[in-house]
Amino acid sequence: MENPISENELWLLSFYRTSELSGALFFGRLARALRAGPIQRDLTHHFADESQHAWYWTRCIAELGAEPIQLGRAYQDRYLAAAGLPANLMEVLAITQVFEARVIGQYNLHRHAPTLRPTVKETLDRILEDEKWHIQWVRAALEGMESKYGQDKVRATLERYAGADREVYRQTIVEHEERVGDLMKLKRR
Repeated sequence: MENPISENELWLLSFYRTSELSGALFFGRLARALRAGPIQRDLTHHFADESQHAWYWTRCIAELGAEPIQLGRAYQDRYLAAAGLPANLMEVLAITQVFEARVIGQYNLHRHAPTLRPTVKETLDRILEDEKWHIQWVRAALEGMESKYGQDKVRATLERYAGADREVYRQTIVEHEERVGDLMKLKRR
């Protein structure tokens, strides 16, 4: 077993786990509600990946000799206040695209932490492989929706959610700076 996990590292890994669980629950409900077709199929796959990612974080935390912290809110929960409830499937996919890009950026940043534990690195590497596909399928689905909504509307929606994401990320970092401070120092370099 590796060195004992710090409270801040446990919080961060639990935060990742909570976010993956939240995504799985959301995509599962959405996939169940949609008619059969390519988007419903890919959402089901996405749901399965998010669920598996939550399990990877749960297992990683256990391998580090700890139990996940029960967190009240996931990162995604803050989006509603910042950007409002998505009005249609295109908006759901746009916010998903923005969020998945944030996840990839955060996980890649974490991979460069000087004290990265092998167990955490392995978990990040495994999840990042799936995250690449998430970006690809959502991008393709959004491109397919341009004929219905218009390219400008899709682009504007992505920009609106990107702005909301920047605000949510800023608020999250300010609120939890002591927990993610080492990672943020990496980002500033």
